[in-house]
Amino acid sequence: MSILRLTTLRLPIIGAAACLLAGCISIGEDPPPALLTLTPHAPIETGTGPAGEATSALTVMRPEVPGSLAVTRVPVQVDASTIAYLQDAVWVDRPAKLFQNLLVTTIRERTGRLVLDDVESRSGTDAMLRGTLRDFGYDAQSGSVIVTYDAIRESAGRLETRRFTARIPGVPAQASPVGNALNDAANQVALDVAEWIGG
Repeated sequence: MSILRLTTLRLPIIGAAACLLAGCISIGEDPPPALLTLTPHAPIETGTGPAGEATSALTVMRPEVPGSLAVTRVPVQVDASTIAYLQDAVWVDRPAKLFQNLLVTTIRERTGRLVLDDVESRSGTDAMLRGTLRDFGYDAQSGSVIVTYDAIRESAGRLETRRFTARIPGVPAQASPVGNALNDAANQVALDVAEWIGG
């Protein structure tokens, strides 16, 4: 009798485990179909890169961002006071880090300078690039992606500031087209910054 009772009590537990394995219970959100990233348009040469004194390097700081860009989602400016996030559009990392990596690679390849990010640069350098990534998303009213970077260049105690903006219109509000357009716009901004920085 006791053996029968024990078997009866164990059946619901086994059934629940089977249900869990079969996907009856969902833990967390479903992953997005794909993750977005930034790919530099500047050709990257293999082999030895730029070299020089540590103090002569340009340090590219991670840009500041508004709250809407402090996540891995793509913001959509619905109207003047409303921001939403584009469905299924998720970055592999936060936009500030992705854009910093793009700036480092693009400036290094376009200028031939020794360029480091703020993690690689373990000592003070004479030149620094910092700023704020103001826009990095989709404008629903115009159907455009917009990337805006307010840059601050510091060298030998002198400061220079400049705003860089790239806008690509006619982009449908879908993850893949928006991601591709943001990659193009971010590369355009990075190339303009590299030209400003010079060799």
